[in-house]
Amino acid sequence: MLSIVDTIIDGISKALNTLDADADADGLIHLERPARPEHGDFSSNICLVIAKRLGMTPRLLAERLAAAIQADPFEDLVKAEVAGPGFLNFYLDKSYLHKILREVLLAGEDNYARHTFGEGQKVQLEFVSANPTGPLHVGNGWLGSYGDALARLLERTGHSVTREYYVNDTGNQIRVLGESLLARKEGREVPEDGYRGEYVGEIAAGYDGPNDVVSAGRFAASEILSNIKSTLERIGIHYDSWYSQASIEESGKVDGMIAQLKAEGLVYEQEGATWLAATKLGDNRDRVLVKANGDITYLAGDLAYHKNKFLERQFDKVIDIFGADHHGQVASLKAGVKALGIEPERLEVLLGQLVSLAGKKMSKRAGTYVKLDDLVNELGPDATRILSLLSSIDQATTLDLDLVTSQSAENPVFYIQYAYARISSMQVLARERGLVAASEIFGANRSLTDDETLSALLCGVDFTLLAHPREIQLMKAMSLLPEVVEQATTERAPHKVTTWVRGLAADFHGFYHDCRILGENVDAELANARYCLVEAVRTSLRIGLSLLGVTAPERM
Repeated sequence: MLSIVDTIIDGISKALNTLDADADADGLIHLERPARPEHGDFSSNICLVIAKRLGMTPRLLAERLAAAIQADPFEDLVKAEVAGPGFLNFYLDKSYLHKILREVLLAGEDNYARHTFGEGQKVQLEFVSANPTGPLHVGNGWLGSYGDALARLLERTGHSVTREYYVNDTGNQIRVLGESLLARKEGREVPEDGYRGEYVGEIAAGYDGPNDVVSAGRFAASEILSNIKSTLERIGIHYDSWYSQASIEESGKVDGMIAQLKAEGLVYEQEGATWLAATKLGDNRDRVLVKANGDITYLAGDLAYHKNKFLERQFDKVIDIFGADHHGQVASLKAGVKALGIEPERLEVLLGQLVSLAGKKMSKRAGTYVKLDDLVNELGPDATRILSLLSSIDQATTLDLDLVTSQSAENPVFYIQYAYARISSMQVLARERGLVAASEIFGANRSLTDDETLSALLCGVDFTLLAHPREIQLMKAMSLLPEVVEQATTERAPHKVTTWVRGLAADFHGFYHDCRILGENVDAELANARYCLVEAVRTSLRIGLSLLGVTAPERM
């Protein structure tokens, strides 16, 4: 079924054709939802965009276009009206909302708001990738929920997604970690540039390997990585691949990558180090690939890693999610990828901004950071995820811990989940009243009812009874979800799903307050229609919460 947005755009396009208005309008027709209902259900500025090339004023074009549309109206159109200097406002019959309601109920959680525009695209998503030299803290783990939510969105739009964690398990930091472990093991002072956290002593107590800094460092890194995995799994983040930087270096892939760039005239030696001539590729300075002491730089490993992603594993798109402190690495990485013969647009680098904590104090074992585990202990996995998905990652975030541990309407996590729990609590009463939309048909037991039977049952429900402003608003909110999923995916903006979920929850709480559903004095047909609406909200909430990686609790 065409969405109502597609239907209106198609109607505008056909009307333009009847006016012989060949203005290359394809892709230029966009719709807005007016903030005030008296301005219609949808509005378009297409006449302001194309009138000049047609030699007309926007107002005149809008009047002719409105007349053409009303002469051959599309389904559910009540009227098309001209406003202001040339806006077109569309007023629709509420039947379009009833169709959407049926669509939600018939499609269910598996199929509503699902797209196919990503089919055939193989995407690798790398996120978190914190160095395994210490526990995951809020600063380096905050973008984990963002990466996972983006992966969920990509999957719902048809993409084949691989979640990957790049393990920086080599180089000087591993040697320093090993030195720190051996010092703690032997009761010596930790080196000045070493790792001093209590976790190093705890790991040292279990080490019985050789007195070698590399062996000790890799043992410690392995233990720390296990802890990082456990922390991420607590908030529902599971990776398809944990890719070792050491495996890249030890396989000779870095040497091969450097040889390829050297053959292109993009590598030179200076003062004992090997350099990438990044300025030839648009970077602001040249970059070291191999230090004078023979150590591989992060950039060299990263370029070999990306060559592996694109040319060996054949990902169509690679999305790297980095913290703001990686900003200076983006240009050199992009330049290097281009030098390797890979189209730069296939690599997308997203940068997240800093997060800080406000409100109640949390313990800092090392005195310098807050462990992500401690935040999860304080808030719970769901709250931790939703809070990290409230706003765009390019905005700095300050968390109010007092607010998000309260059980109030101001707490976005509680408010959203309470809406779902309220709906779940209705199922027993619905079953007792014998409503069509009882839990045997919808929800967890939906698979027991085939689509043909469900469709027939819904035909017996009079959705025209849903005319209260609260009911209308709920149906409008649900109608937005397919668009929200598409926009959140293409714009890499999972927070748009969070915003939509919060809005739907608010609309449901308002509906619950103003519209009786299961009371004894509610007409049976109206109760049936309203409960179907409630079940559609339940389905929509589950989709939204699932995309955010947040549970939908049956009770609170």
